[in-house]
Amino acid sequence: MKIILAIVRDDVVDAISDALIAGDYHVTRVSSTGGFLRRGNTTLVCGVEDDQVEGAMAVIRSTCCDQRPESQVHCATIFVLDAENAVQI
Repeated sequence: MKIILAIVRDDVVDAISDALIAGDYHVTRVSSTGGFLRRGNTTLVCGVEDDQVEGAMAVIRSTCCDQRPESQVHCATIFVLDAENAVQI
């Protein structure tokens, strides 16, 4: 199991989270700030099986490109972390 942490610009977070949900990925949104001029960010947390990582990453990449095709500024910073186990209570 993996945890994807995607720190996403606020101007594209709705499109990315909607696309992930449409792709049947479970997403948790956490408000965050940082970066140049402390612009708004949102951290998306997504738990996926190992074989789903590339699919989720493809959704994020394609949505970023659709939302900001002309921009040279990145719209997401993504970390993929190992999760030894996950428990829902």
